[in-house]
Amino acid sequence: MGYRKHISNVVPLRRSVGVPLSNATLPLHSQRIDVPTYDRSALRPGVVHIGPGNFHRAHQAVYFDDLARSGVSRQWGVTDVSLRNRKVKDLLTAQDGLYTVVQRGRDRQTARVVGSIADYHYAPHDSVAVRAALTDPQTRIVSLTITGNGYYLDPRTGEFDPSHPDVRADLAAWESATCFATAWAYLTEALDFRRRAGIAPFTVLCCDNMPDNTQMARTALVSFATLRDPGLARWIETNVAFPSTMVDRITPRTSDEDCEFVERTFGIADKLPVLTEPHCQWIIEDSFPHGRPPLEEVGAEFVTDVSDYKLVKTRLLNATHFVLGCLATLAGYQRTDEAMSDPVIYGYVEQLMRDEIQPLLPAAHPMNTRAYRNTLLTRLSNPRMPDQLSRLARRGSEKMSSFVLPSLQDAITQGRPHSLLMLALAGWARYLRGYDLDGRTIHIEDPQAELLTELATRGGNKAYPLLEHEIFTELRGVPHFAEHLGDRIVDIDVRGVQPTLRQALGDTGREVAWG
Repeated sequence: MGYRKHISNVVPLRRSVGVPLSNATLPLHSQRIDVPTYDRSALRPGVVHIGPGNFHRAHQAVYFDDLARSGVSRQWGVTDVSLRNRKVKDLLTAQDGLYTVVQRGRDRQTARVVGSIADYHYAPHDSVAVRAALTDPQTRIVSLTITGNGYYLDPRTGEFDPSHPDVRADLAAWESATCFATAWAYLTEALDFRRRAGIAPFTVLCCDNMPDNTQMARTALVSFATLRDPGLARWIETNVAFPSTMVDRITPRTSDEDCEFVERTFGIADKLPVLTEPHCQWIIEDSFPHGRPPLEEVGAEFVTDVSDYKLVKTRLLNATHFVLGCLATLAGYQRTDEAMSDPVIYGYVEQLMRDEIQPLLPAAHPMNTRAYRNTLLTRLSNPRMPDQLSRLARRGSEKMSSFVLPSLQDAITQGRPHSLLMLALAGWARYLRGYDLDGRTIHIEDPQAELLTELATRGGNKAYPLLEHEIFTELRGVPHFAEHLGDRIVDIDVRGVQPTLRQALGDTGREVAWG
């Protein structure tokens, strides 16, 4: 991205008290790190973003900040909207919408202040302002990072769930609601207004980390609109664009210690800093009928088809992230850098990607999958960018079905080696019991946590009960699959993670495919 050319390493301050971040203090902070030098009051908010968590502020907002700094265009300021979190709105407003992004590479760390967020609204209290932003003719893009739960799709069918309490509440109180619970109600209402007023519809840009993010966004919006007005739903299907995207940047949660680090190192008393890695990638389908930002000027890439990019990223990075989260937690680790410093776990991750996942990817692909795989090993091992394994392992029912099982199913169908993929599944099955190999409690963060834990526990070291879950429909009938999975669970439970992985790494070369 553009700013990488002009940021520099910073020597830690001797003092421990930092200066609060605001428009007024930017000149002071500019003596140490990069700050916005453009006129922020001249930014025109062309983007409304719903779900402004850490990833959005480390990724999309940084690209738009680069765009404003470049001077190419000032019509792409960002209005952030939170449906759930008031705290972020309060803290960000107190800092005039400014915050610090710290890039922590293995050899150096750099910082900058991002200023592309022109406004921030907490929907339950600022619904009038949210509606005004969504219906403003200047708003040409509505982007989303609302996580899988925000789409209200049935995990079994992929269809919209009209019975969800949030959806029912929005429909029941449609005429009188001062605020809505779902993003889809706000978008439906805004698009209805724009249609009636003759204002071009905005483009819906889903930036959530899901293989079918475009289809999920389209399904959710059109389905909700159908419940309100079938004619409007048909208009949305015909006139609203849903470009596909692939986003990539590892961004852990920010801790109190991270805030103290930013203050101590850079002299900024920032309540909302984001610590992230140097790597950043944004691939976007070039489908914007009513205009788009020139993000290619600052490192994003517009392509005609994003599907292969997403396939490589989800199969390699997202699958590995999730698998590492489960297996390394069972082994007693808490952070990615700790786990990847274990040579057995590192070797497993490397061989899993190289020998069992990468050969299943398309041979003719615009990404250099070998280089990407090697980059991932470096990123996951970065001691300055530790990620909590608990974060990587959460929402496992979604991640297993989207990121891991497709590779396992392909490997079985093609008769390719898959013992390491089986260990990935066995690790999750053992993880779901809710305690590690030393008996320490594991908090299972998953929309179906209660059901999954019951199935995994009821089976003990047998896999049959867990395989009753709908995500295993295609694998359930594979001959001897349950027995093999059960054996791998026993290996992990009785022998331990590292001995089991060590044996698997030695055995993969003489593995005989089954199924």
